Amino acid sequence: MTRPVRPRHAATLIAWRKAPGGPEVLMGRRAARHRFVPHHYVFPGGRLDRRDYDAPVASALQAGVLESLCASCSPRLAQALAFAAARETWEGTGLSVGDPTRPELHHLRYALRAITPPASPIRFHARFFMVEARHLAGTLQGNGELLDLAWRPIAECLELPIVDVTEFTLRRMQQGGLPAAQPVVFSFRNGSAVTRRERPPA
Repeated sequence: MTRPVRPRHAATLIAWRKAPGGPEVLMGRRAARHRFVPHHYVFPGGRLDRRDYDAPVASALQAGVLESLCASCSPRLAQALAFAAARETWEGTGLSVGDPTRPELHHLRYALRAITPPASPIRFHARFFMVEARHLAGTLQGNGELLDLAWRPIAECLELPIVDVTEFTLRRMQQGGLPAAQPVVFSFRNGSAVTRRERPPA
């Protein structure tokens, strides 16, 4: 039996805004050249970089957000993941959480973490953050990592090619469960997706 690939740390930022018809989210389509979920629509994000650990920030994560994140990682890794989410969003969309080189992490909320299925040849242990559009600065412009980048109503996003964790997140938002809900863990057991509440350390 082949041993599962070890998941790599990654971070995602769900940018959302209020609209007359309900919340809209920022999504784009991964290009065909990508090895991981090509042609699928995703939220901005990417792998954790070594430089993210010591990157300067204008403000740290809120205490409650940090506490929830620390159910699965150290405080240093938690802040590095939050910085990675902000950095990847700026690089991929042109939008930053305050100053792009010193993001304001206190605007971020923690929504969930997801672990790619064991059978996948490329695996990530990703933390999903959320930020409201009013806390973003800059002009929306992709760098080629995400195509067809746009703000879309949740119902429209659910009709696009998306992976299971994206669908789960969008439906949770549609039901009003985000961004205020308790963070959850989205993983797989015996080939099926399972979720449980993220529990801060005792």
